[in-house]
Amino acid sequence: MIAKRYRLKEAQIGKVLRRKKPFFSSILVANVAQNRLEYPRFALILSGKVAKTSVDRNFFRRMLYDICGEYLGNVSGDIVFVAKKWTVLQRKDAECASRFAQELRALIHKIQ
Repeated sequence: MIAKRYRLKEAQIGKVLRRKKPFFSSILVANVAQNRLEYPRFALILSGKVAKTSVDRNFFRRMLYDICGEYLGNVSGDIVFVAKKWTVLQRKDAECASRFAQELRALIHKIQ
């Protein structure tokens, strides 16, 4: 888990989504906006259609923060990850979780 200063708040997410540069993968879209801070900030938007329960949504959000913690020194700006509508994420499905992590790492490498 990363420190709270590396996470975007709800009001800041809207600003990123308005001034964005998108990067695409098969299950995620990364919206990137520049910030005036020395460190990056991250957020993940998962709807109820993508992850049915709040337990699943929180599991993938924690996974995002763990993976993004590895890239704190290499990335700059505010990044909001949005899951595509047709994607179904379940924490009990190991293949789904590993694919999510793989797509996330690939997107972060594109952003660098």
